[in-house]
Amino acid sequence: MFQFLTSLYRKYTSDWDIGSEGMDNPGYRTGSFDGLHNACDDDDDDEMVDIAGATLDFSTADDDPPLSSGGYEKYSGSSRAAGMNGSAPTRLVDPLEDPLPGVGTYEDFNTIDWVREKSKDRDRHREIANKSRQSTWALLRSISDAFSGWLLMLLVGLKTGAIAGGIDIAAHWLTDMKEGVCLIGFWFNHEHCCWTSNETTFQERDRCPQWQSWAELITGTSEGAFAYIVNYLMYLFWALLFAFLAVSLVRAFAPYACGSGIPEIKTILSGFIIRGYLGKWTLIIKTITLVLAVSSGLSLGKEGPLVHVACCCANILCHRFAKYRKNEAKRREVLSAAAAVGVSVAFGAPIGGVLFSLEEVSYYFPLKTLWRSFFAALVAAFTLRSINPFGNSRLVLFYVEFHAPWHLVELGPFILLGIFGGLWGAMFIKANIYWCKIRKSTCLGRYPVTEVLVVTALTGLLAYPNSYTRMSGPELISELFNDCSLLDSSQLCGYSPVTNTTEAGVGNTLGDRPAGPGLYTALWQLALALVFKMLITVITFGMKVPSGLFIPSMAVGAIAGRLLGVGMEQLAYYHHDWVIFKGWCSPGADCITPGLYAMVGAAACLGGVTRMTVSLVVIMFELTGGLEYIVPLMAATMTSKWVADAFGREGIYEAHIRLNGYPFLEPKEEFEHNSLAVDVMRPRRADPSLAVLTQDGMTVGEVEALVESTDYSGFPVVVSAESQRLVGFVLRRDLLISIDNARKRQEGVVSASQVVFTDHAPSLPADAPPPLRLRGIVDLSPFTVTDHTPMDITVDIFRKLGLRQCLVTHNGRLLGIITKKDILKHMAQIANRDPDSILFN
Repeated sequence: MFQFLTSLYRKYTSDWDIGSEGMDNPGYRTGSFDGLHNACDDDDDDEMVDIAGATLDFSTADDDPPLSSGGYEKYSGSSRAAGMNGSAPTRLVDPLEDPLPGVGTYEDFNTIDWVREKSKDRDRHREIANKSRQSTWALLRSISDAFSGWLLMLLVGLKTGAIAGGIDIAAHWLTDMKEGVCLIGFWFNHEHCCWTSNETTFQERDRCPQWQSWAELITGTSEGAFAYIVNYLMYLFWALLFAFLAVSLVRAFAPYACGSGIPEIKTILSGFIIRGYLGKWTLIIKTITLVLAVSSGLSLGKEGPLVHVACCCANILCHRFAKYRKNEAKRREVLSAAAAVGVSVAFGAPIGGVLFSLEEVSYYFPLKTLWRSFFAALVAAFTLRSINPFGNSRLVLFYVEFHAPWHLVELGPFILLGIFGGLWGAMFIKANIYWCKIRKSTCLGRYPVTEVLVVTALTGLLAYPNSYTRMSGPELISELFNDCSLLDSSQLCGYSPVTNTTEAGVGNTLGDRPAGPGLYTALWQLALALVFKMLITVITFGMKVPSGLFIPSMAVGAIAGRLLGVGMEQLAYYHHDWVIFKGWCSPGADCITPGLYAMVGAAACLGGVTRMTVSLVVIMFELTGGLEYIVPLMAATMTSKWVADAFGREGIYEAHIRLNGYPFLEPKEEFEHNSLAVDVMRPRRADPSLAVLTQDGMTVGEVEALVESTDYSGFPVVVSAESQRLVGFVLRRDLLISIDNARKRQEGVVSASQVVFTDHAPSLPADAPPPLRLRGIVDLSPFTVTDHTPMDITVDIFRKLGLRQCLVTHNGRLLGIITKKDILKHMAQIANRDPDSILFN
């Protein structure tokens, strides 16, 4: 039934959407449509984007075709002259009555017009509603159209959940392969290999004859210095191999697959187009290389890249539904929901994923998108739970459950963790951006493979001797979150035995105990791991492999929290008669839970780096399943944000957006300068006058000469050059397509033909060539502000309406134009930054 309704929907909408009117993409200097695919190198709006150091041109990427409404080829000949050989139709071509393919579409590295796209969608809805009353077929089509959004969300959730499950299973297997192999099946990881073994012991539950280390396979023994060296070298070999494969695949097949992807996703959701960034090749390569990068042991995570993977799935599936394929604003609603799906499968937190999309990445998030995001996140979480990649019936490896309550006195240490998280976040952002600038400005950026291999070798050499840096990030966090019980044999639970039976605890829980030699050893290793993680993550994030930041940040905070938690536990044990402990911490009671401190520290550090607040608290709550720990998490997260904001209001993703020069107007950033629109608009006082079109006083040749002599993305239409009274705005791309199409389809269009932007063509001499009517491509309601409009209001208009440009008038006369790029340059000048870094660095 679904297929029937979908096919019915496509059949009835294919002709309507061909003629829908929309905004195009600016920035072409050629005079024919054939030149639209080859932008001029110095064009302001069509520069090649430098994403993670790779200059790319994906204008022909197949994931997002520039022309959404059929091919232009059915109208075209070999040249313009081919349309003048007498075989073309003789009637006048009017884009309003006979819409042209390509008009209203977007080219690469351009911003969409949200207002025009929403208008197109309203017109489409209105037409569907009117026709639904006329026949049963039209009513079914209306029902299919309403249901298609939910069907798309279902498919996005299913596909993303399945891919995330495969990534988890493959990454776990390859991570264990660095240390050994399963004899009964090489495809089993360490844990699954020993599941069916009856020869495991309680103290060495991970040791079984079916699993052998590389030293056992090569030398026959697992003891001694030589066996240690063999395991060390094999660990380095596999890490370097995985890292080399990851960076090589990214470089050869999908350069857009590197990095986290969240800065670019935020930019795309704000209305910018990066063609190929959400394509199927990017999806395939990112999925494979994410497994390899995580398995190599580098200090990175898969959570951020999973958001990119989910958005790729959504973008590809959007092309199955004409409603989303032909409307960029509607597609971005789906991508916002996909971002929620990515976090849902990364942390097993559907609600947290929806809030993450709302708080962190989405630019436009209507209530309808909220509902569909929740549904898609639910489907994805259910799919991942059905796969059960970790074999623990949980969606993440580090799911924990705490039962001990916390006391008001512990808010002090929790706030200390928040301060640490804020300081770490601010320090990390500044250090990482500084390192990325070095990478961009030196020869280091020209050798991405060498950089990845060197960092991998350094990471492996320093990580292997320490068991807490050798294990994967999720395993480390799981170890640190763990609450010690009677059955735990972890080094972190190496307490001295308690001889007094009144202090031994009850059931499977243990009271506070003195630290033993094993715990002291673990604490020293954790301290070294903390320093290592803090330093190595700075140079790892931003390399040319898929790299997320959630897990490394949480690992740093979890280590710091565990160290503080153990310190508080020992303080309470030895000084339970102090005022701060008296009355609630009696001898032998389970007063302090070090695992809770690790969890609060993880949230604090992640919040300091990303500046997440509400969504982060909900994600951590969903990880623990305990409502009673919301207050500690809120206190630490809010403190972390306040402290980090004192050193700079940008999170790591906003900092990377600014580093790469993406055209992104940050909604959270306030504009406090008292400048006016006339101070920002172009042309400036020393610039040439504004290039305009008159509504009925220019010929085709004059229009083409104006287009070819400028690189503007559009032109205001005025009544006359003398009056400068505004009529509307026409975009460069629409203008070129319409003129080129008229030369091919309308007989007699020559350079002397008059171009008319009015409803009725003026009277012409009998021997004059036929006029070219282009009223249909003019935006008759462009947004305008007066020259004395404060820039803070103008910036808010651009942010909230998603404008590409705004015209400036004085008493109805056109003075100039303000583009999104002009605003970004002006804001950069105010902040003492290089304005030329905008679009693109």
